[in-house]
Amino acid sequence: MAFGLAGAGIAHSAEYVAKIGHLESARQSRHVMLEKVAKLVSERTDGAVEFQIFPQGQLGQQREMTEGVQLGSLEATVAPAAFLGGFNPAVSILDIPYLLPEDDAAAQKIRGGEFGKKLCETFNSRGVHCVGLWPNGRKNFTSNKPLDKIADFSGQKFRVMDSNILIQQFNALGASAIALPFGELYTALQTGVVDGEENPLDTIRAMKFYEVQKNILLSNHGAMEDVILFNPAWWNNLPAKYQTVITDTFQEVIPELIAHKAKGVASALEEIKASGANVREVSEAEKTELRAAMFPAAKKAYLDRAGEEGAALMAIYEKEHAASGN
Repeated sequence: MAFGLAGAGIAHSAEYVAKIGHLESARQSRHVMLEKVAKLVSERTDGAVEFQIFPQGQLGQQREMTEGVQLGSLEATVAPAAFLGGFNPAVSILDIPYLLPEDDAAAQKIRGGEFGKKLCETFNSRGVHCVGLWPNGRKNFTSNKPLDKIADFSGQKFRVMDSNILIQQFNALGASAIALPFGELYTALQTGVVDGEENPLDTIRAMKFYEVQKNILLSNHGAMEDVILFNPAWWNNLPAKYQTVITDTFQEVIPELIAHKAKGVASALEEIKASGANVREVSEAEKTELRAAMFPAAKKAYLDRAGEEGAALMAIYEKEHAASGN
């Protein structure tokens, strides 16, 4: 079943129809904002461009959707950057902890600036067209053991996505990391296969990890970024004016996307606190300590994998981050 058939009620058929697949539910921020983009694009092209949005993996898992966009069996996908590292090692720069400033405006300057543009361009040689990055929240730490101080990470086992960057992030804190499929995580936490994990608060609530994780550290250490990918043949067939409308509309809704996500995170935090979990926010001094430990180790792991392409991207990032003053 498709959601958000933009252009409903318009008398003539759309000239350009794009199915857009993604993994989140129809209630989550990514889908809500895709619906908004679909409506605006339809209005701004007088119904000539129609986006049909398929949430919750209806069109396959992320790898299948990414390959579909490459092959042309799917027009577009909005994919978590963390799921694209095997496909494009350069994008794994976004896995590095404390990469983007916590201030939304400063982060958007980097995301929407030269760094974001060059990162998008790395997808060209992989057979897809990137139109931009979307923020999708920030990760926090949870554990069934105390996280009362940074030294408490030492000796603990954390689940990570299959990324050497994330493994090195935990190694730098004296912890160990185990790559496990997301579907196995609740049971792994419950049985003590791992002590903890990292995810945005709304995911921690949705997956009920707080039922088996009584210690939550609000660190906001990892930016969760989405990459908006289109099939190049479909994209290049569009008139330039429609390409501009689509690109600009995806950028325009970012403040609303951030606000929608923040509302969901605030609601999740209330529910997690009400459950009796020990919720602690890191101090500014601890943030500095965490970044000083994790960033260099994760950066080295990234550069080892992404080579010259990664080094060029890192140089742009470091210049823009320094200019941000964060």
